[in-house]
Amino acid sequence: MTASTLVGIQSMPGLVILYASIVKKKWAVNSAFMALYAFAAVLICWVLVCYRMAFGDRLLPFWGKGAPALGQTFLIVQARVPESKHRSPTGRYETTEPFYPMASLVYFQFTFAAITMILLAGSVLGRMNIKAWMAFVPLWLIFSYTVGAFSLWGGGFLYHWGVIDYSGGYVIHLSSGIAGLTAAYWVGPRLKSDRERFPPNNVLLMLAGAGLLWMGWSGFNGGAPYAANIDSSIAILNTNICAATSLLVWTSLDVIFFGKPSVIGAVQGMMTGLVCITPGAGLVQSWAAIVMGILSGSIPWVSMMILHKKSSMLQKVDDTLGVFHTHAVAGLLGGLLTGLLAEPALCRLILPIETRGAFYGGNGGVQFMKQLVAALFVIVWNVVSTTIILLAIRLFIPLRMPDEQLVIGDDAVHGEEAYALWGDGEKYDPTRHGWNMSLYSEQTAPPPFVNGARGVTINL
Repeated sequence: MTASTLVGIQSMPGLVILYASIVKKKWAVNSAFMALYAFAAVLICWVLVCYRMAFGDRLLPFWGKGAPALGQTFLIVQARVPESKHRSPTGRYETTEPFYPMASLVYFQFTFAAITMILLAGSVLGRMNIKAWMAFVPLWLIFSYTVGAFSLWGGGFLYHWGVIDYSGGYVIHLSSGIAGLTAAYWVGPRLKSDRERFPPNNVLLMLAGAGLLWMGWSGFNGGAPYAANIDSSIAILNTNICAATSLLVWTSLDVIFFGKPSVIGAVQGMMTGLVCITPGAGLVQSWAAIVMGILSGSIPWVSMMILHKKSSMLQKVDDTLGVFHTHAVAGLLGGLLTGLLAEPALCRLILPIETRGAFYGGNGGVQFMKQLVAALFVIVWNVVSTTIILLAIRLFIPLRMPDEQLVIGDDAVHGEEAYALWGDGEKYDPTRHGWNMSLYSEQTAPPPFVNGARGVTINL
């Protein structure tokens, strides 16, 4: 329950705050609302049908049987993961039975499903029709997320094959990054003016959201063993080591190539470090977490700052927050590095079968190939499923807002704006508030309500 709360805080309010502040001012409300809506909608879909599609009895090698997770008889029994009784290739039933009821597990796994959906939203901020988003959330959860979760975590074919995804490098980050890029393609780009200039409206508030995301990751990776045990402790330490290393490397590259450190860049570096360590957080040694941090702070930086600008395809697709780079690239990198660096003794603490990374000899090379094949499956499934879902929605609802709404932003979409321009929440109207603006020429008139630094308003 503690880990669940920490992961939930990453989304609510973490990503809600982060999205509201990292976008242009006119999109603050819309961006926050997309995250808020997804969090609520995913929970209801999760308990109605999706939890058991992801963790229930086997229907197909990649999908569980959907059913409600609402009944007392189901929720009060001891948790079991996976719930499926399908035998593995070793002939054993490989399950974990933590010492708490199924209700705790249902909520814990919900928080992962919710954050995946919200991360995906980062690719389509600033132009996706909110009604299309409201339809997309439950459909993508059902037809995309549950497939990855069951295949890798819930007793599906990749789980029994021995693919490692400790806490969601593939299920969450690779999925959200690939699906986000695909959605950005089908939804279409922002206005040209927004693509060319899209400054954050509140950098300090953005850092507050990023801080909640970082600290919440202790529940994200620390909760993955389903207990507060040795592996959980290692995972939390490695998570923070990798994130800090990645942030420092990304910032250093910004200074070397652009002459100054970027706060947004530091947040992106933090994010890629957290994502990269996720598939192997409790399975690699802490020196390996530093190695993963160095690579996660540099390879996604190169893909975002250099390769993106040279790729006509990536230039064409308007991925608003660069989710492809910070989550798909970093998640894939982490999954492959786990196939190289997974330490056998740490693997024995949590994994049901003998596992080791390629650097530790034995069958480690086979493990790396398994990681690669699993990544390809996740990529292909998300491209295909996301495409089909959006094309189906497009038959009934436009995916992109009309240009007249895109010009105005929040006020046109929601009838609300993030920041009041007058003391009582009204927009300033000089005729109503008694200012004779004719005293000033258009060129010389000072902003009458600004005291010192721009944006500090005085209610006169």
